[in-house]
Amino acid sequence: MTSTNFDILIPFVEHLGIELIEKADGKMRLRFTPRPEHLNSWNGIHGGVLMTLLDVALGSAARSLDPACVGATTVELKTNFLSAAADTVHGEGRAQRTGRSLIFSEGELRRLDGTLVAKGTGTFKLVYAKGGEP
Repeated sequence: MTSTNFDILIPFVEHLGIELIEKADGKMRLRFTPRPEHLNSWNGIHGGVLMTLLDVALGSAARSLDPACVGATTVELKTNFLSAAADTVHGEGRAQRTGRSLIFSEGELRRLDGTLVAKGTGTFKLVYAKGGEP
């Protein structure tokens, strides 16, 4: 079974309610509207949720380069938090460099008014079904 938003089932993405806006050719855009359980003690979106949003955006951008893959494993993820957000955020991930086995991606999260909330970079390894590619 696959998600209505993604081409593979990612239970945690389903649980959070992350919405896919676009995913193709090394680029991914998402939207996230927080619920009360996603907030920290200051009523902003919890940093762990923001890191997850970046992980999903960057990893999905990497996955979009090869439709034969069945997932992406996060090898490394770095996040810089720049401002708080308490309402809907939009995210974008872009696959920047494809190596023999690893893909480097970068992206950001923004509030609806365009304010930059967080930037991230990550390295991902695509996963294939047994007997599949690489």
